[in-house]
Amino acid sequence: MGHAPTCPRCGGSVRPPGLWNSAWQCAEHGSVAPLHILQHPGAEALDHVTRLAKVPVWRPVGLGAAWGCSGVAFAGDERDGARATVTASSGPSPLGGPADLLLVAEEPGVGLGAHLAGMSGVDPGERIASGSPDGRVVAARHPTALWPMSAAPIESSESDRAAFVGEAMGFWLWLIVWPAPAGVLVYDGVELVDHRQGDATVVDLTFGALTPRLSA
Repeated sequence: MGHAPTCPRCGGSVRPPGLWNSAWQCAEHGSVAPLHILQHPGAEALDHVTRLAKVPVWRPVGLGAAWGCSGVAFAGDERDGARATVTASSGPSPLGGPADLLLVAEEPGVGLGAHLAGMSGVDPGERIASGSPDGRVVAARHPTALWPMSAAPIESSESDRAAFVGEAMGFWLWLIVWPAPAGVLVYDGVELVDHRQGDATVVDLTFGALTPRLSA
């Protein structure tokens, strides 16, 4: 795997199952689905996560040849499967300079998307119920509304990232972008494919160095 497993909600250390407890344990959050960051982004890492996945493994398409996969991670274990998956992509921002994009698919209650977005809490349900969608992507060929989760507007310098969340294929879908102004990507018609589907090959996918954003 590479990195030691961590808590998906806070990034802290976790204890593996033992004689007295059948689940991974975080000192602050109790039983959790441990986050595993694969050391070397590549087709093998992507396929490994896909085999374990109980949720979609999202990949962006159409961002341009300069974009590549810069990380793969999952929350769960070999025994029970992956309850959340993350793919990272890095490339040029539409506004200039480098950008990073994390795509998170997760079951309710995992809390990985909120943690990577720099937010407290686990699921975004109440914030979605009280707000209006502000972006849209096409996920597995279906238009998918996205709600902004950032505390500040994407053009503001008060936040280092922009975060959006929606629901796709029955699971939470998070898009988290660094720097925050690069969040304009969600208004450019980004298309997502689920790597679990047969037509989502890695033939046209390039891989780069592991991004530090997965442990943000």
